[in-house]
Amino acid sequence: MEEPRLIDAPRSARVAPGALAAAAVLLATVVVARTLGSLVSVVGAPAFALLLGMAIRLRYEPDAAARRVLRFSSQTVLQAAIVLLGATFGLGDVVRVGRSSLPVMLGTLAAAQLAAVLVGRLLRVDRTLQILVGVGTAICGASAIGAVAGIVGAAEVEIAYAISTIFVFNVVAVILSPPLGHVLSLDQHAFGLWAGTAINDTSSVVAAAYTYGHAAGDAAVVTKLARTTMIVPIALGLAALQARRAGAGTRRPIRKLLPTFLLWFLLASALNSAGLVTPRIGADLARTASLAITVALAAIGLSTRVLELRRTGLRPLALGTVLWLVVGVSGLALQHFL
Repeated sequence: MEEPRLIDAPRSARVAPGALAAAAVLLATVVVARTLGSLVSVVGAPAFALLLGMAIRLRYEPDAAARRVLRFSSQTVLQAAIVLLGATFGLGDVVRVGRSSLPVMLGTLAAAQLAAVLVGRLLRVDRTLQILVGVGTAICGASAIGAVAGIVGAAEVEIAYAISTIFVFNVVAVILSPPLGHVLSLDQHAFGLWAGTAINDTSSVVAAAYTYGHAAGDAAVVTKLARTTMIVPIALGLAALQARRAGAGTRRPIRKLLPTFLLWFLLASALNSAGLVTPRIGADLARTASLAITVALAAIGLSTRVLELRRTGLRPLALGTVLWLVVGVSGLALQHFL
């Protein structure tokens, strides 16, 4: 008689333990981070979430299911938070802040790109890595690196080096920027404008700015999203240069260069402008977005292998250091003079 065959467990049951474990670790990290953030408000819950996540990651190895949970939390949840924040102020505010930040944004962008070329050559950093670290620092961190990597034919190891370099300064910015802003006596708008133009990834901009204050966060988000659009002319310019060098074009639709959540952010702001978001709803959305930001930063920390950041090497890290200082100092200088 044929022996009875065991029925395999459903796929969902096989992956559930890892996913549940990741959710539990993430929840615990967020709870502790919010507690510490309430005690040390100058640092804030998002920064604590990032640091705690990185510390836990030293001992915690997520499986495939857990990594999916963390990826969703670090990307989709963060984007949702930004869209929710968009509903808390109108399109008029978006236009006003975007217009006032334009000279500073363009100035820091030009300073970063020029420094990337000059300092990169001085440090003998490979041209492709110069470009990746340059656009990552000047525009929007890992998103910009991903957008131009295919255009310049970057290898996976170069992409990894560039993203690791950028991430180091994201962590530094989240921790140091709010206290430094208080030392410099920057008001809410000034700090938001500075954070939106000087900090790399959107997650770090949002974390640092909303730690400083809600008004600073609003200004930083709009400035940062306006800065993100600069990837279009930069990418098109690099594509033209590559086509000139290789004799063939590297074409990529413009719609794929900009994040979709930027459009949702503008739609949410339009709903506010239409009067569909009451002050009470706006306050609830702001609190929900604050929680979502902390969740996203905790997930980023839990996804980061701190020891692997050492593989970046000293030269790209030195280039990133110089560019980070150039963008930060030029942003403050331009605000002062303009």
